[in-house]
Amino acid sequence: MAADTHRIPTLASGAVIDGFRLGELLHEGAMARLWAATSEGCAAPVPLVIKVPRISGDDPEAIVGFEVEQMILPTLRGVHVPQFIARGDLARQPNLVMERIPGPSLKPRIDEAPLPYDEVADIGARVAAALHDLHRQHVVHLDVKPSNVLFRASGEAVLVDFGLSRHDRLPDLLDEEFRLPLGTGPYMSPEQLHYVRNDPRSDLFALGVMLYLLATGERPFGWPTTVRGLRRRLYTDAVPPRALRPGFPPWLQEAILRCLEIEPAQRYQTAAQLAADLRSPDQVALTERAQRSARPGATRRVRLWLNSLGGETRSPAPREREATDIVARNPIVMAAVDIEGAAPELLELLRETVRRVVQAEPGARLACVSVMKAGRIAMDQRTDARGRSVHDRQLVALRHWARPISLTLQLGEGRLTFHVLEAPDPAAAIVEFAAHSQVDHIVMGARAHSTLRRYLGSVSSQVVAQAGCSVTVVRAPQPQ
Repeated sequence: MAADTHRIPTLASGAVIDGFRLGELLHEGAMARLWAATSEGCAAPVPLVIKVPRISGDDPEAIVGFEVEQMILPTLRGVHVPQFIARGDLARQPNLVMERIPGPSLKPRIDEAPLPYDEVADIGARVAAALHDLHRQHVVHLDVKPSNVLFRASGEAVLVDFGLSRHDRLPDLLDEEFRLPLGTGPYMSPEQLHYVRNDPRSDLFALGVMLYLLATGERPFGWPTTVRGLRRRLYTDAVPPRALRPGFPPWLQEAILRCLEIEPAQRYQTAAQLAADLRSPDQVALTERAQRSARPGATRRVRLWLNSLGGETRSPAPREREATDIVARNPIVMAAVDIEGAAPELLELLRETVRRVVQAEPGARLACVSVMKAGRIAMDQRTDARGRSVHDRQLVALRHWARPISLTLQLGEGRLTFHVLEAPDPAAAIVEFAAHSQVDHIVMGARAHSTLRRYLGSVSSQVVAQAGCSVTVVRAPQPQ
């Protein structure tokens, strides 16, 4: 503590550090202080916070961790991370100036647990969306916990504190300097105990721990304080949530326990896949996980214990050394199908194109989407002449269209979902669904040309212009 005081003796409200004036002290923790701040020069584009680490000679992890955060944060973009503003010289006065997120962290909600199931799913989906965005930017967080999750006023989750993170394209200083598991005990994944730091599925394990805690009020692995205690999660499954909270929805138990699988290959492979399930409970593929009421038996426990002795949880395969490799190998493909308006020839060609796209990516998840064009005033006919639900009829037709793909590729464990959207603007609905679901590739058909369509703009051309992902447009050959 003496070294810390000698290094930064004048820290108080009103002090100026590198052109930034300290305001209210927002947080004082073991690793750093956080102050509200204002710029002494030109006006800042966003409200500011300045992070000043507590650095002493006997805490090398704090020094390296702060250096890691100073290195990673400037590379990140988007609504799911605070905007980087400036950084101070580590040798003179270390500090990190960033956007101040005015919304609350997730930590206070822990005291309110267990929360309603739909709220748990909503929180999980928003955090998963933030993680997917982070993983796409080559970063694995490795310290996902409630205090490191904030929320903007608009609802998006924001991830903070990258002191333990790993960037695919930057030196991993923590791995170079330390030979011990790094993280927060209750949330560390099994592979982190084997010093694996390049697997984004570690963040999904931590999110699974958070969801379990929010949904049951209990931590699935307690709060271990020793390496021996941490190692129990290498061979011990979590108590199923339904054993702690009667009436627990099977679909939510399925999602949480899948996140908490000991082997990364058995979890969701991307955060986008988890977010999709949490937003569409009716699409969750239920396995035996959903019905568990007790931990698996002693045979599994012994097998996992023997595996843990041999270090069975290892680094990803060579082709998956980067976070983005795993994300890229498990994309979400969207088939936008005009199920009732397209010609049979176009539907057949679209189906074959979708099949080839999904077949090329063994980990791909396929979302089949059809849009029911609805009026802007809710007075549309909801049933057909025979009294059948128009929505259900389209859903059945969409499933029938996709059946050959499912049979050929044997899509299992939630890799095929169906969605009928109702919207006055089909193109906008497709683009919005793709953005909300973090779709990587849209495959859709285009009808034949017409003067009116060229003038107004076709649905496919609007999607191509507006979508934030790759779009493949299929057009049936015109008769000669």
